Amino acid sequence: MDLPVMPPVAPMLAKPVGAIPDGGYVFEPKWDGFRSIIFRDGAEVEIGSRNERPMTRYFPELVDAVLAELPSRCVIDGEVVVPDFKSGRLDFEALQLRIHPAASRVRLLAEQTPAHFVAFDLLALDGTDYTAAPFRERRAVLERALAAAASPIHLTPITSDAAVAREWFGQFEGAGLDGLIAKSPEGVYEPDKRVMLKIKHERTADCVVAGYRPHKSGDDAIGSLLLGLHRPDGVLASVGVVGAFPMEMRRALRVELEHAGVEPGPAGPCREQPGGVVEIAPRLGDVGGRVVAGGVLVPGDHVSRAEGLDHVECPVPARETAVPRFGGCFLGDSCRPSS
Repeated sequence: MDLPVMPPVAPMLAKPVGAIPDGGYVFEPKWDGFRSIIFRDGAEVEIGSRNERPMTRYFPELVDAVLAELPSRCVIDGEVVVPDFKSGRLDFEALQLRIHPAASRVRLLAEQTPAHFVAFDLLALDGTDYTAAPFRERRAVLERALAAAASPIHLTPITSDAAVAREWFGQFEGAGLDGLIAKSPEGVYEPDKRVMLKIKHERTADCVVAGYRPHKSGDDAIGSLLLGLHRPDGVLASVGVVGAFPMEMRRALRVELEHAGVEPGPAGPCREQPGGVVEIAPRLGDVGGRVVAGGVLVPGDHVSRAEGLDHVECPVPARETAVPRFGGCFLGDSCRPSS
């Protein structure tokens, strides 16, 4: 592979804000999937991830789609998602299950729950590095590059109209999307920098902390906490992970959970995760997050703990809102700009 921008690249990030901003921004949906920068050089394809580790082996159907639909030499930033056509929503749980160590299982899931790629930025095309170009130019080049692309490759909708953005934000809650991203039309592409803005749907729920992953730097710090909610039958069901902590808190959590280990049980959040998980005696945590289809709360960026509790029943109502179609997105047509 020989591209103007070479893997791995840490994607450009967004910082949270409490409201839709004024001041000349452009707005896009915040897709609820796996952030990915895709690199293609002829027959070579790499599907990157937010942590810069390749996800190529987990999505063979996307490799085929990239070879069929993307330009022969390009670097494109976007989101890997799994749409549920029956409900008209995105299925983040099905997407999580796509990360599996067994090649036979990967092939089966690629057929049963095929992934789509929603493109929203361009880093390079042919021999040109566009990372120093303003977003308005990158977007224009991306639109031309994907003009003939077909499902499962899509171009994210975009609008400069704040009223349209507010309408989108109201539609997205409970629909498997996560809010809005606001970008400056003049902004350059800055890897691993929080220069965009994100406006998210936030709710809280009392979730059970059932286990943790050690941090990649070593086992003296927490990488992420595994969370669950008890179903009416008492079974502890996974609702995701939370891991956006400062390092000081990561180490403090590790000390707190030092002696909380238990023998692994037959089911629960820790059973649904690949290796490297430390299961603990369940305890309650108040978790900020976003509600998605079916009343499931996907954790956000903070967690506080309450001692002495190990069980809570916490149904979280979700809004029954279908995914906005944006002129046929996920129905076979490429997504087109809204305005």
